[in-house]
Amino acid sequence: MKSVCPNLKYSDKKVLVLGLSKSGISAAKYLNSVGADVYITESREKKQEDESKIIELKNLGINVEMGAHSESFIKDSYIAVTSPGIPPRADIMKKLHENKIKVISEVELAYSQTGVPFIAITGTNGKTTTTALTAHILSSEFKAEPCGNYGKPPCDLLGEDLDFFVCECSSFQLHYSNSFKPQISVFTNFTPDHIDWHEGIDNYFEAKAKIFKEPQAAVFSVLNAKDPKLLEFAKECSGTVFLFDADIGENCSFIQNNAIYFKRNGNEEKIIDLDECPLIGNHNYQNVMCAVIVAKLEGVTNENIKKSIMSFKVPEHRLEKFAQSGKTVFYNDSKATNPEASLVAINSFNNCDVALIAGGRDKNTDLKEFCDAIKKHIKTVILIGEAAQRFEENLKSNGFDNIIRESTLQSAIDKSIELNPDVVLLSPACASFDMFSGYEERGKVFKEYVLSKIN
Repeated sequence: MKSVCPNLKYSDKKVLVLGLSKSGISAAKYLNSVGADVYITESREKKQEDESKIIELKNLGINVEMGAHSESFIKDSYIAVTSPGIPPRADIMKKLHENKIKVISEVELAYSQTGVPFIAITGTNGKTTTTALTAHILSSEFKAEPCGNYGKPPCDLLGEDLDFFVCECSSFQLHYSNSFKPQISVFTNFTPDHIDWHEGIDNYFEAKAKIFKEPQAAVFSVLNAKDPKLLEFAKECSGTVFLFDADIGENCSFIQNNAIYFKRNGNEEKIIDLDECPLIGNHNYQNVMCAVIVAKLEGVTNENIKKSIMSFKVPEHRLEKFAQSGKTVFYNDSKATNPEASLVAINSFNNCDVALIAGGRDKNTDLKEFCDAIKKHIKTVILIGEAAQRFEENLKSNGFDNIIRESTLQSAIDKSIELNPDVVLLSPACASFDMFSGYEERGKVFKEYVLSKIN
């Protein structure tokens, strides 16, 4: 199915795009292609790497301003498409509200321009792996592309011959999506995160919950049965509900006899043995169960589901096994930017000598469960970054003393190799911005330095 059904309401209309981001540029180019008069406004000052992008956009006839949100750009805009990082309390959002200009996400824009169904995957952790795996399985029988927070912005895919958009949706994107109605919505789990942006945990949850309730409810809702909040929330969801990681009700996916099963209308089928699954840890088994439910709902055969799971490669920076030297195996879990994300990685290792590298910019979330898991699964913790002091104090007060402090990621790697453990795990439980531009750069530096030392 062609993925674009152009909505002519944007033709010859002035459309404002907030942010010179990947999604903003994608939205701007698409709107320009359907005849809109597009204005991109970016509050930060121009950087050298922006120059080529700005030239390309201006050559298309797209107006670009940097360093301010001017009245001339805002005035008379038909609609505004926002980059997900801009919070509702930002001055530009207040100006748009005062001028009665509707604000939507790039995801909602893409959805409004296509008849191709969306599979929306949200949650605090596990979204990217679930999105990538779901698209990989569906691609065994259909044309499916991962998009949103992972892969391309969905507006980049408009015009391609697709059967499904498999869209990783952040709470930021969903906050600004008020008519987005996926065919299937997946809620991987829920833990505190992005509290400042949403100004409270309840607002954070409600942003994600929108696509499970009317008027935006999906035909099928897929939720985590092991998450108490989501198990309770499942009672409020519209459409047909499927639970994963527990044999509950008529529709679910669960683990039994060391294998993953799928059940619909009470009829259960074995899908794959855990020993055949390339992903490790219960959190990854949950990701697999999510993808299995989606694939079964779309009619993919059990044989193709199993083959696709077995051929799947874990996305970079997500409990990624990338090297081994002697007995020591190295895992890059740089995407773990909060303690809850690190917790699932830590809990993936049992009965082995693990050296954990953690720390970075502190999100000041509770560390009790994180410390408990470390006592159970980790032999040595090597701390770096701004959070090191608070993490050390919490670990020691919880009875864990085998802690090493290092000033850089490189020196932490050196120390971990010197310890000769079974596993070296980078799972920082923190943001990266005290030392790196993002978790991707942190993970890349980790991998490159480890490889330089062991090869």
